[in-house]
Amino acid sequence: MRVVIAEDLFLLRDGLTRLLNAHDIEVTAAVDNGPALLSALLKHQPDVAVIDVRLPPTFTDEGLKVALEARRTIPSLPVLVLSQYVEQLYARELLSDQAGGVGYLLKDRVFSDAAFVEALRTVAAGGTVLDPEVIGKLLRKHAAEEPIATLSARELDVLELMAQGRSNGAIALQLFVSEKAVSKHSTSIFAKLGLEPSDDDNRRVLAVLAYLNS
Repeated sequence: MRVVIAEDLFLLRDGLTRLLNAHDIEVTAAVDNGPALLSALLKHQPDVAVIDVRLPPTFTDEGLKVALEARRTIPSLPVLVLSQYVEQLYARELLSDQAGGVGYLLKDRVFSDAAFVEALRTVAAGGTVLDPEVIGKLLRKHAAEEPIATLSARELDVLELMAQGRSNGAIALQLFVSEKAVSKHSTSIFAKLGLEPSDDDNRRVLAVLAYLNS
């Protein structure tokens, strides 16, 4: 697997490079700014890119902007965002891309190299990997907007877990309710949001994220 890394802090950039090399993953480029990232992505066309949100020269949302631009040029380019921040607007645009191959992890919530490498491989294979905190913040951002405002507190709980890609059985265990209750809540959620129910976890994630981007 070939990876491009974009991280402005030297120690973290070097640490990521060494970590991935230790897992037999080739780092084809490790850059520290937005323009260099775009150039590296277009040149190397990696299997997956690991991108921080806030990069020079703007230190705002440069990383996400470059990721979106690169995916327009290289459709379905897998991107794993690794950041301290949840940048609302561009995050929703990236995550709602129906092509998949996207992830968003928070730096202070990555607790092992094995979990990080597994997430990277999932994204490279076209899957979706989202930190629960990211989903929570995106949902709370839209909690007062229609029609999501029509959901009950329990339905919001189910929706947040659903958006993490969890099955009805996993949601039931998390919320200490029956699978039948989760199924009932899911049916109500899809009806209120105008979304067709699906047992495919990844499609359910993308459907929720697509709605949040609307």
